[in-house]
Amino acid sequence: MRKNFQKFMLLWFGELVSSIGSGLTSFGLGVYVFRQTGSAADMALVSLLAFLPALLLSVPAGVLADRYDRRMLMMVGDGCSALGILYIFFCMQTGGASLAQICIGVTVSSVFSSLLEPAYRATVSDILEKEDYSRASGLVSLAGSARYLVSPLLAGILLSVSDIRLLLILDMGTFLLTVICTGVVRRGLPSKAAEAKEAFFTLLKEGWQAVTQKKGVFILILVSSAMTCFMGAFQILAEPMILAFSDSATLGISETICASGMLVSSLFLGVRGIRKGYVKALALSLTIAGASMAAFGLRENLILICAAGFTFFAMLPFANNSLDYLVRTNIADELQGRAWGLIGFLSQIGYVVAYGFSGLLADGIGSRLQIGVGRGSALVIIAAGALLALIALSLYPIRSIRLLEKNDA
Repeated sequence: MRKNFQKFMLLWFGELVSSIGSGLTSFGLGVYVFRQTGSAADMALVSLLAFLPALLLSVPAGVLADRYDRRMLMMVGDGCSALGILYIFFCMQTGGASLAQICIGVTVSSVFSSLLEPAYRATVSDILEKEDYSRASGLVSLAGSARYLVSPLLAGILLSVSDIRLLLILDMGTFLLTVICTGVVRRGLPSKAAEAKEAFFTLLKEGWQAVTQKKGVFILILVSSAMTCFMGAFQILAEPMILAFSDSATLGISETICASGMLVSSLFLGVRGIRKGYVKALALSLTIAGASMAAFGLRENLILICAAGFTFFAMLPFANNSLDYLVRTNIADELQGRAWGLIGFLSQIGYVVAYGFSGLLADGIGSRLQIGVGRGSALVIIAAGALLALIALSLYPIRSIRLLEKNDA
């Protein structure tokens, strides 16, 4: 068991480094596009294209994770993702990358990245015993948060002494390191083409059955989609809310303080984990997260904003940890890849909804009530937080969800 956890840690280290590298590119491209076009809409377009392909392809990628060697898929996904970044780098070397070229590059990178997530999730189940799932989930959350905590600060320092090409080079280097780590782990694990003779749509159907046959699992997936919708609205609207009464430097400091809540709780979960009471932990953490969102938008007070934001982000790893454990332990190991592909798709639809409507809603409220976009954003954040808290409070009484914890043996 200890040897297997060491394999997981090597795999996790590769993904941590890759997350930091991806954050460098994301930050750098945002700055580059804004300086070139002066348009926030163009920045949003690049972000959407970096997200949407991976979402749309997550379901077939999950099927592939059960049909072929999962570690090999991770290596292909990570390695080929560098092609999109290499294309952007080449364009910049030959006179500067246009918006269209950047969009092509991030789309290519996102397409190959779609292979990674379901294979990575399923590999965790391959490597670890059930008692290590909670710790592993905390560490995975920590790796994900690195792109918000480490990357912006590091990218800002590097851009002060160089340009975006250095960030792209570093990101491509992290892809290489991740492939090497995955290759080392792959050598110590049996490689198999799971159910390779079955038809693609048969595997897809089985994945759908895996996530719907237990009512509690499907309800949790819907809850996860609601979480991403509220989180997406929060991420989009926090910036205009703060910038309405403060400057960009203050915004950056506030974002770092808020995001550090995720780091603190992820570290705690990585060391201790959650040992029991997963449904209670889920309901409580989401209730506190919703209340913190509502508090975030109450007043134009930086102390309140930072405290509420810190608490909100500190609750997310607890919620994700609980969701991950309850779902993972109620889906058969051989179905994990296709199941996580579907789960990733369904849960992240909330981001698409948030990206598409929250900004328009905030603008409309601010204009109609004549309070400005800043307070319009605040009202949307307050409403989203209240809805999240209400959903969270309704979870524990649902019997099908409580049964998931009893059936995890």
